[in-house]
Amino acid sequence: MRYRTLIATLASCAFAMVFVLYAFGQEMKPIQLPAPKLDANKSLVQALKDRKTTREYSGDKLPEQTLSNLLWAAWGINRPDSGKRTAPSAVNWQETDLYVSTTEGMYLYDPKGNVLIPVVPGDIRALTYTQVDRFKDAPLNLVYVADFQKMGDRKEEEKMVVAGMDTAFLAENVYLYCASENLPTCYRVSVDREKLGQALKLRPTQKIVGAQSVGLPKGK
Repeated sequence: MRYRTLIATLASCAFAMVFVLYAFGQEMKPIQLPAPKLDANKSLVQALKDRKTTREYSGDKLPEQTLSNLLWAAWGINRPDSGKRTAPSAVNWQETDLYVSTTEGMYLYDPKGNVLIPVVPGDIRALTYTQVDRFKDAPLNLVYVADFQKMGDRKEEEKMVVAGMDTAFLAENVYLYCASENLPTCYRVSVDREKLGQALKLRPTQKIVGAQSVGLPKGK
């Protein structure tokens, strides 16, 4: 009887060890992005002419270089001495956090280190939209989150207006970059905020403002 108990205990320990090793192997790691390469393929005027919303994507992953360029265009640091960004921010609050949802998981963009910080493992892209047919093939979904705590003692209504305005600046940067690289993109406010907020473990002061899909052209 003791022999059987010993065997069962050893088997349980072996299973637990295998599980721990598997979980460790599956652990998300920070992604160091390559330095942005920003040689313009188009003039600003041409990008404005080509700017549009597109809801069809090939499903293929974006190259890391393209992702780095895209995130820098959206919310990167363009003045290292001051830490100021490519998009304006009221009172320089810089209250917007840019989350990046991929098939591997959800990450937080750190512009100082040009790195993606792991937040949630696994594919939770479906929580970034409510219209499944339109965005299910998009390999990348950006989520704009405003932290009201960074906005001082202003009234809630004013914070909402400013957060929407500042997010719009970032989203338009993404639109213009995508237009310059012939990448489809679509901004939306139709997001499952409750479930996505729970998945991201957002604090009460953090508000999801909107999301934006980006991908490669379908059929290419």
